[in-house]
Amino acid sequence: MEEIIQKISESVLEGDREMAMEAVQEAIDAKIPAEKILKEGMMTAMSEAGKLFEEGEYFVPELLVAARAMQGGMELLKPLLVAEDVEPVGKVVIGTVKGDLHDIGKNLVGMMLEGAGFEVIDLGTDVDAEKFVEAVKTNNAHMVGMSALLTTTMSNMPSTIEALKQAGLRESVKVMVGGAPVTESFAQQIGADGYAPDASQAAKLALSYVS
Repeated sequence: MEEIIQKISESVLEGDREMAMEAVQEAIDAKIPAEKILKEGMMTAMSEAGKLFEEGEYFVPELLVAARAMQGGMELLKPLLVAEDVEPVGKVVIGTVKGDLHDIGKNLVGMMLEGAGFEVIDLGTDVDAEKFVEAVKTNNAHMVGMSALLTTTMSNMPSTIEALKQAGLRESVKVMVGGAPVTESFAQQIGADGYAPDASQAAKLALSYVS
């Protein structure tokens, strides 16, 4: 049993999607609980990948392939997690703000959050304030993650926070922001709860809100 879990972890860390899916299927066939596969096989591997990224051993491409391998395994695991009634650690709505079509960073954040055990509602790119508000309501989300890659679209972050206030939701959600031009001081200035410089830190920040 431990060998299969080990194989899942290794294949995720190596970014081998096919092997990860194979190992997850093996674990499912061996009747290993889905929660154990998720937590000990995939979440442990993604947290290790995040650590290697922070230490400069991994770069964005390595992090991306690890996340894709993890997602391959998740496709097989999701129905079982639902059947076993395994609760996500939290629900996060993410999106790139209105006017901005960049999604690589946002996608990576989404994958890292999934790897940390969150349910991620990804609204895609060019997301206006109303869409964020609507998604928080519909999904009863605990967090909102906004990304912007252009200085011109950053101004749509405070307007989204304002929309959450108007809808009476601001108190019930944590707002995280990130993206190349975004800084810690900008995050404070617009009243966000937190800022993350990269995907690995975003997952850590999100976990700190639910612990």
